[in-house]
Amino acid sequence: MSTTFAKKQEIERTWYVVDAEGAVLGRLASRIATILTGKHKPSYTPFLDTGDHVVVINAEKVVLTGKKDKDKFYYRHSGYPGGLRQTRAERVREDHPERLVEQAVKGMLPKTKLGRAMYRKLKVYTGPDHPHQAQKPQSLETKETTKVS
Repeated sequence: MSTTFAKKQEIERTWYVVDAEGAVLGRLASRIATILTGKHKPSYTPFLDTGDHVVVINAEKVVLTGKKDKDKFYYRHSGYPGGLRQTRAERVREDHPERLVEQAVKGMLPKTKLGRAMYRKLKVYTGPDHPHQAQKPQSLETKETTKVS
């Protein structure tokens, strides 16, 4: 008996909307990464992009637990000697709050061409509005343990 794999033409993609207000960043990012990779579907195939599209709204209201706002750093390098730059999470939240969610999800995806294709299906917005109403996205409920009161 042979294993059946999903074919590229048979993959059906749906759109989901996730409200990040009050959600813990890591738990939210792992849930989104699972949907982007397609592991929630019975037709999951490791070497194909079977995942769905995810739209995240209210990214500026995501929660970092503990003292991560002060202690967590985001690093980037210019490629030149001494070109390492670091930015605190609280500064990233002030300047580009959508990057908190984007970088958390990107770190949980494969570091290959396939992972980059999955990452392109993620859309993150700071406010409650998004321009993807035409795709009729479904609301994705995360578990209640994800919300912090």
